[in-house]
Amino acid sequence: MNRRKFLALSGGGIILAATATLGTIASRTPATALAPWDRAGSMYDEPRMRALSYAILAPNPHNRQPWLVDLSEPDRVLLKVDTNRLLPDTDPFNRQITVGLGCFLELLVMAAAQDGFAVDLDVFPQGADQMALDDRPVAIATFRAGAGRPDPLFAHVMARRSNKEPFDTTRPIAPDTIAQIAGAAIYGSRVAGDASQGSITTLRQLTTDAMIVEIDTPHTFKESVDLFRIGKAEVEANPDGIDFSGPLFETLGAFGLMTREAMADPTTNMFAQSKAVLQANTETAMGHLWQATRGNTRADQIIAGRDWLRLNLAATAAGVDMQPLSQALQEFPEMAAHHRAAHQMLAQDGETLQMLCRLGYGPTIAPSPRWPLEAKLI
Repeated sequence: MNRRKFLALSGGGIILAATATLGTIASRTPATALAPWDRAGSMYDEPRMRALSYAILAPNPHNRQPWLVDLSEPDRVLLKVDTNRLLPDTDPFNRQITVGLGCFLELLVMAAAQDGFAVDLDVFPQGADQMALDDRPVAIATFRAGAGRPDPLFAHVMARRSNKEPFDTTRPIAPDTIAQIAGAAIYGSRVAGDASQGSITTLRQLTTDAMIVEIDTPHTFKESVDLFRIGKAEVEANPDGIDFSGPLFETLGAFGLMTREAMADPTTNMFAQSKAVLQANTETAMGHLWQATRGNTRADQIIAGRDWLRLNLAATAAGVDMQPLSQALQEFPEMAAHHRAAHQMLAQDGETLQMLCRLGYGPTIAPSPRWPLEAKLI
């Protein structure tokens, strides 16, 4: 930290020098990276393209947006995974990536229904490797005109977020609200939740401990750090990964106070502050929701993703924020003890936990950056 860079840390806060240059830096917004949210449904007349313009807004791990689509056959969308956008360290068997692809497919189906199209899904038509995704199709989506029935949850697509800010610890979550959210899952995954004080305390501890393992394990934390996008220029150049945009991050990045190297180095103040910020999230959970499937095939993981998208939309409809805290469900070796503990606490009869999240009431946040649809067409 160099005072000549016009920034200093004091009492945990950032003090900024009041200069015109600083004001210009702080006001930068990655408008191009956020444009897909404004353009969804408004740029295309072709039904598949219209539906896909919404599907690319689906939640997905580390915002990798690993989808590729082929529209060469009429009335069909062939979905493949971009194998250059996997997470081999934190998601070694590509389970979480597959769940994200399920979110994409459900949003595609819902968007098509708004225009009166039903979508028939043939999932992994050429089979799948349970150890790793490959170049084979993830799904073939066939559009049928006149058979779609709009889903009320679609009304909340544009407001859906994964809120990564601390939640208000003075506002409890009502049990009826959790039940309402859980009821949105329709494809067969089991969803449960709890906002009792005992459960909150136990799961805050589990999710905090698991997050610390991911951060303190060099190869898994490096996977995240390599995907940090710090400031407008980086976000616009690569509108995926983990974005750090807004006045504070623009300023820190511009003056060289926030770098990937510093955030990955356990000896730095920046590393310690990053860990503290992440713990502030897990420790402000006001309830938790989890999702399990009887099996853990690729088809089960797609089902989990389809239901997860619906749960996220149902939470949005109820005015509740959610953030996935799936570190304890990750399958890399260093996480084994927490993976086992999570399943002992929350799974039933050999189930696989597919998702775990915190619930609460957080501040209003901007949407996550997205690649334009055209970047995802084969």
